[in-house]
Amino acid sequence: MVDHEYWMEQALSLADRAESKSEIPVGAIVVLDNEIIGQGYNAPISNVDPTAHAEIQAIRSACNRVGNYRLPGSRLYVTLEPCSMCAGAIVHARIAQLIYGAVEPKSGVVCSQHQFFSEGFLNHKVDIVGGVLAEKASEKLSGFFQYRRKQKKMLKKMD
Repeated sequence: MVDHEYWMEQALSLADRAESKSEIPVGAIVVLDNEIIGQGYNAPISNVDPTAHAEIQAIRSACNRVGNYRLPGSRLYVTLEPCSMCAGAIVHARIAQLIYGAVEPKSGVVCSQHQFFSEGFLNHKVDIVGGVLAEKASEKLSGFFQYRRKQKKMLKKMD
């Protein structure tokens, strides 16, 4: 039996790295044969790259490690429900299973705004497990945005 919580904890630690760089705290890992083969965290601001989402970073890392653009049999753990760009990359990489933490009501396409992985036109099916350590992931995101709002208020007072 796979311990999804163990692996999600690894992704959550990467979310902390994103937060330390003032990025939205989202982390992701790719696991194959019970080994992390790729990891990433949100870095679109620091990388000056709108595609530098945690999932994309982890998939790129895994593909480079195995020397293939396909990752059959792998599992992707991400702390937040993926967006449309990341969902497409998951399918193209042939990831077998997606495990995510918190839902993303504004732009998530697994269950929130759309059910992308249920589309009939897809040539690869991804097994989905949602809500793993969702409360912990959600609290991390909420804390980050509360801090940001507080910072903005303080900056306005200084003007």
